[in-house]
Amino acid sequence: MIKNITHSSVYVLDQDDALDFYVQKLGLEVKTDADLGFMRWLTVNVPGDPEREILLEKPGPPAMDEAAAGQVRDLLTKGALGLGFILQTDDCQKTYEELKAKGVEFTQEPVERFYGTDCALRDPFGNHIRVSQPAANPTSPDPVEFVKS
Repeated sequence: MIKNITHSSVYVLDQDDALDFYVQKLGLEVKTDADLGFMRWLTVNVPGDPEREILLEKPGPPAMDEAAAGQVRDLLTKGALGLGFILQTDDCQKTYEELKAKGVEFTQEPVERFYGTDCALRDPFGNHIRVSQPAANPTSPDPVEFVKS
């Protein structure tokens, strides 16, 4: 039986630039940085949560051939790969202000919703990331309002 998720991944174009963004700006920490010969296995995690890692993966071998890697790079830079992940915070507005001061590009300011308050940002490569502060007492969504947002 499946017990949990240990790893997820986002594609990045440059792993050193990704380290700068995810560690220096977002405040994540390096979990693993290993040269496997055929690829660099580079993962980060939220401090205090070493059980869940995000692989900062360059498109290419061994997972895909160069033609497919080119297509992934193109979709990535267009922001067309969808949501990378959601980071949870206790204070969305404060986190937004701190990250914005560090030069993080936001695509949406904090907005209060039925499930809490969240905002959206992009990493330097085009990945969409959300920062969410769960509501103390979440309500059911108003279908009309949910579709508008």
